[in-house]
Amino acid sequence: MADTVLYEVSDGLATITLNRPEAMNALNIAAKVALRDAVRAAADDDAVRAVLLTAAGERAFCVGQDLKEHIGLLVADREAGTGQTMTTVREHYNPIVKALTGMRKPVVAGVNGVAAGAGFGFALAADYRVVADTAAFNTSFAGVALTADSGVSWTLPRMIGPGRAADLLLFPRSISAQEAYELGIANRLVPTSELHAEAAKVARALASGPTVAYGALKEAVAYGLSHSLEETLEKEDELQARAGASEDHAIAVQAFVNKEKPKYLGR
Repeated sequence: MADTVLYEVSDGLATITLNRPEAMNALNIAAKVALRDAVRAAADDDAVRAVLLTAAGERAFCVGQDLKEHIGLLVADREAGTGQTMTTVREHYNPIVKALTGMRKPVVAGVNGVAAGAGFGFALAADYRVVADTAAFNTSFAGVALTADSGVSWTLPRMIGPGRAADLLLFPRSISAQEAYELGIANRLVPTSELHAEAAKVARALASGPTVAYGALKEAVAYGLSHSLEETLEKEDELQARAGASEDHAIAVQAFVNKEKPKYLGR
């Protein structure tokens, strides 16, 4: 992976770190390509049982598109009469969000600072958010005359309701970590100095858990958001059969009988 994104796998946990702290982890083309490839690699690797998405530094998790690079590309586009600049949603953001939400393993976002625009979108695409108490969130899109991308138009209304989502999208503002927690965006608030350790602790706990069951839970929740109760009950039946056939289920039942703590294999 490029230096703009760091990728490490240890004991079933893939840690993906945005590494442009000097630019508040803004997404230039190199970072977007590296992040897309890292997330896909984690999704496809059977040895990875959980993913931690975080960022270097304390100022920002990710402020979204690198506008300095973006301006130069827009000028070049206009001079050439092309529209290549705006293909980044299709080429980068969409694949990243699909991989984060679609992988059958839990994703934890360790939000260490400002998460804006696509950075906000990537945090929302995670299954669990550990947030520094000095972090902040901002949709940002309307502030630069753009619409939502990186899945925000899907994830945000489902998380906080369409009315509140409309307010934050139409009138972008900085949401404090505390307000994010009260809205249900942040799952856990921690002091900034403890963010990376706590996020890693949460992610490692998930990496040592029943991966098949976690994947099924993730799929069930996503399915239930857009299907009827009857359809969701059918999906639960399908997914429970999958989880029930896993080695980890057998391990869990035997451990319960033996009054022991289960040691899951992730399969």
